[in-house]
Amino acid sequence: MLVAGIMKTDVVTISALATVREALMLMKEHGVKSLVVEKRHASDAHGLIAYRDIARAVIADDGDIDLLNVYDIAQKPALQVSQHLEVRYLARLMIQYSVKRVLVIDNNELQGFVSITDVVGSLMDRALREQDR
Repeated sequence: MLVAGIMKTDVVTISALATVREALMLMKEHGVKSLVVEKRHASDAHGLIAYRDIARAVIADDGDIDLLNVYDIAQKPALQVSQHLEVRYLARLMIQYSVKRVLVIDNNELQGFVSITDVVGSLMDRALREQDR
């Protein structure tokens, strides 16, 4: 199975210049735990900001959600793969780099997003299909 078969294409993005408060509000509005940070120009890389990044910057490091910008705390560049990659290789990358979320990028353009939940879900689906045989 390829990444294209499990990725989510309805990705919520945010500007790197947005405040952490704006990021939190967008996460709450869309019911997501992470946002893709938009590229600032064509040769830039996408980033990723997740609950963990916000917790570390605001709670652990005593940051201010109105003074910190997304670019201050986002993971950039975010780990990215092609939609044509096999899911088993994606799983290996996620384990090797201890990440829960990966961007799907082709031709330097955002195609989607994959979480470890998507990877495990595809494994569960495959196990159920094999069981029914």
